[in-house]
Amino acid sequence: MRIIDLIEAMAQRLAASEVSYGHGTTNAFDEAAWLTLWKLGLAIDNLDEVAESRVPEQRAQAVREVIEERIKSRKPAAYLTREAWLQGVPFYVDERAIVPRSFIAELLSDGSIDPWLGEDARRGLDLCTGNGSLAVLAAMAYPSLAVDASDLSAAALEVAKINVARHGLGSRIRLVESDGLAKVSGPYDLILCNPPYVNDRSMAALPAEYRAEPELALSGGADGMDFIRRLLRDVPERLEPNGVLVLEIGHERSHFEAAFPRLEALWLETSAGSDMVVLITAAALRTLVAPGQDR
Repeated sequence: MRIIDLIEAMAQRLAASEVSYGHGTTNAFDEAAWLTLWKLGLAIDNLDEVAESRVPEQRAQAVREVIEERIKSRKPAAYLTREAWLQGVPFYVDERAIVPRSFIAELLSDGSIDPWLGEDARRGLDLCTGNGSLAVLAAMAYPSLAVDASDLSAAALEVAKINVARHGLGSRIRLVESDGLAKVSGPYDLILCNPPYVNDRSMAALPAEYRAEPELALSGGADGMDFIRRLLRDVPERLEPNGVLVLEIGHERSHFEAAFPRLEALWLETSAGSDMVVLITAAALRTLVAPGQDR
């Protein structure tokens, strides 16, 4: 059997089983290619060169077994392979942290945030860092930036530690266990945050693949804004006067704008459109009125 034939058969098996995607792939063929090439020990970006290669039956059976595990467990493929990629950069991941997929990674890679960072920018914070991927990408994008990477979950920070070491950034990225901003002080030139923002109704409807991830990293309360309300209340004190907050809110733009109707915010363009990530300056954040009053 050729590799391409095996992948196509595995894609049909995944499609028939109605698994859900969104953790690195968006369709059955790409998911099947990822798991097949991984199980065969081949580079996942090398399909064209190996597609016609033959697969011994024993190795083909091993691929079938991992596909069946994917179907039976309903775990994201990244939890099976223990690896995920953002902007072509590999990261270790396991069930202690959500699978990295933030659109903020695109903005770090394409320079979209650059116009808001001065040449003297020196300190950054990746809040809700999970497996540390955004902290690593920020350190790569801005060589002069020292980055604090914080998370409430000590288990997630253990995963982040692996990735910081993997990319040789231990001297520039400091891991901090913190409930929101409680144990980070700043002031920061740049704060990145991909927080728990999924609203209760959406949480109840999540496919099993998403429920396999830590709920702590996903659930944002009735309207998805519980964490974000605390964040916007406290973050001005942690930002430099010209600093910026880059905040991912997924599909919750309507809830965000309802919660903060007077906040001046800039929506940044990503591959999923301009509703996923918002940039807010320190000056705009300081205009928010006292907690408990109408924003």
